[in-house]
Amino acid sequence: MHSRSQSLPFSNLLLLVVASLLLSTARADEAQDGTFPVASNLRAGVAKVDITPDVSNGLLVVGHRRKVFEVRDPLRAGVLVLDDGDTQAAIVTLDTIGAWDEMVQLARERIEKLTGIPAANIMVTASHNHSGPGFEAQSEWGRSLIEKLGTAAKTAAAAMRPVSIGYGEDRIGFGINRRKVIDGRAVVRLNPDGPNDQRVKVLRFDDGESLTPLAIVMHAVCHPCFFTWGDKGTIPFPNGYPKLSADFPGEAQSFIEMCYADKTSALFLQGCAGDIRPNLPGFPYRCADEADIQWAGRDLGSAVVRSLAHGVTREELKERQSYYAIRVASSKVSLPGKQGRVTAELMAMKIGPYLLLTMPGEPMVEYGFQLEHAIEDRAIPIIVGYANGNIGYIATAAAYEVGGYEPNTSKLLPEAETLILDELGRLADRVIGDVFESFSKHPKDVQRREKLETIQKSAGQ
Repeated sequence: MHSRSQSLPFSNLLLLVVASLLLSTARADEAQDGTFPVASNLRAGVAKVDITPDVSNGLLVVGHRRKVFEVRDPLRAGVLVLDDGDTQAAIVTLDTIGAWDEMVQLARERIEKLTGIPAANIMVTASHNHSGPGFEAQSEWGRSLIEKLGTAAKTAAAAMRPVSIGYGEDRIGFGINRRKVIDGRAVVRLNPDGPNDQRVKVLRFDDGESLTPLAIVMHAVCHPCFFTWGDKGTIPFPNGYPKLSADFPGEAQSFIEMCYADKTSALFLQGCAGDIRPNLPGFPYRCADEADIQWAGRDLGSAVVRSLAHGVTREELKERQSYYAIRVASSKVSLPGKQGRVTAELMAMKIGPYLLLTMPGEPMVEYGFQLEHAIEDRAIPIIVGYANGNIGYIATAAAYEVGGYEPNTSKLLPEAETLILDELGRLADRVIGDVFESFSKHPKDVQRREKLETIQKSAGQ
């Protein structure tokens, strides 16, 4: 008895094999380890550029003024450009001591001309580095800086791609409060019991093509003054470090980029560091050496890298949003000063759930805590100092009661604190978009509107 085997025609069998291979390939592509899908309305591009002066021998650096004679590590600027489909914005970071008014204006004009990003949507920030040059618009370095910022922005805008954003926090250990109240007066002294913010906040922008982020924005709170003079008995640098440097923010950026084989760009945002400095004991403190800067740079860098690594685990990726709206609002307020009114630009920039609030100077650390407490249930706050101008120290009203370096050297009167906090709160309301203050009859909202009207009238005088 013969059995008959049932078989498909050869052509049908070939089609099944091909289909199976295609399906297997597609599944392999979908499940390729080390990649993840990005479905988002947000596009981002980033570029960094070396802004080290061509001549460094005998260069006068600002912060604690001194001459330097060579370069330890380069100064850099970073430009992150963002587009949600309706609104474009940019964040510029600089390894400089300040974001000078004239520099901010020129940089915005140049970037807007080359990219079309509205000048009002461009945030210009500085790390507050004490080992770099000052800015003069007509100097060779000043002109070169503006040109390089424009070129970097154009490069970043040309390379935009869809991204999603991950967020994480970690901690550093090298910062310390530098105010100590003794017998009712504040003096410069390292104070481990004083208010301090040792958190590191990290945003990673991913295109999903690998586990290496397209761009990294880190936020920390500490004066970059490791290399400045302090204790005149410090050996080997009693007169301050004799080399140009980007200080710990530059060291951290290099460390992070090294960890990703220089295939990402790390940008640094300085927080409310007005009264926070490196913990370098001395009389009252000492100048750092190579061991110190490696300690701080790698402490911050490691904290960021830990956060970045955790940010692409499957649990974290599930938490990411697919829609990121960009909203930007700013205003110029007239603040009461010791020698007349002081104009300050304040800005709120919201990128999805992340809210950046800026001040143009050196806010004491308590400003960050107060602003976060006011908005943390509505957005993820990142409070940035040294941005969009430079009005010097922004001390709390309470600090004036005991004096000390920050309030004594500030251009402002203590009444400025309430006006700054109220205006930043109003800007936060505008970009978060979950309240309509003008319709509210609540006493606090009425009071806030009255204060705003006072500010506007004062600005017009």
